[in-house]
Amino acid sequence: MKDIKLEVSARHIHLTQEAVEILFGAGHTLTPKKELSQPGQFACEERVTIVGPKKNIERVSVLGPVRSACQVELAKSDCFALGIMGPIRESGDIEGTPGVELITETGSLTLDKGLIVAKRHVHMTPEDANEFGVKDKDIVSVEVESEGRKLIFGDTVVRVSDKFSLAMHIDTDEGNAANVGNGDGTKIRIIK
Repeated sequence: MKDIKLEVSARHIHLTQEAVEILFGAGHTLTPKKELSQPGQFACEERVTIVGPKKNIERVSVLGPVRSACQVELAKSDCFALGIMGPIRESGDIEGTPGVELITETGSLTLDKGLIVAKRHVHMTPEDANEFGVKDKDIVSVEVESEGRKLIFGDTVVRVSDKFSLAMHIDTDEGNAANVGNGDGTKIRIIK
């Protein structure tokens, strides 16, 4: 079996082109800073402040390219700090989620929905899914080997597309719980 890369996804925001222009100025386009592991995805130079009733979270990364809907992805500990509880959802499933205010030096935008805690997931190509004996939307458990904190993550959704690259994504709270970080060579395996 192929090795599955484990990636810890920090808080970030996906924006529509309309939101980009409201927050950064008319005609503005996102400025790629660093390519991400998923093909066509990139971290941007742009940063946004998320405004909450308890506190603000500053300099939150924007990821590109632009999307058809705005989405704010936080860890549960970020939600506690902000004072707004986002539900655990798959990316893109934002109906019925709380909104939040975003500000920059140029503009501000109040979203009426879009704040989530991303459900942990494994990206796979159809060929990978066949090799691992899983299909799109399967729920699996994943064992993470780490120094002093071996952990099994249940309720992990499998996401299959020919546009994906093989990787598991967890948030910073989950990474801390398992004592893992990006690029540390952590070994994981799917157990059903």
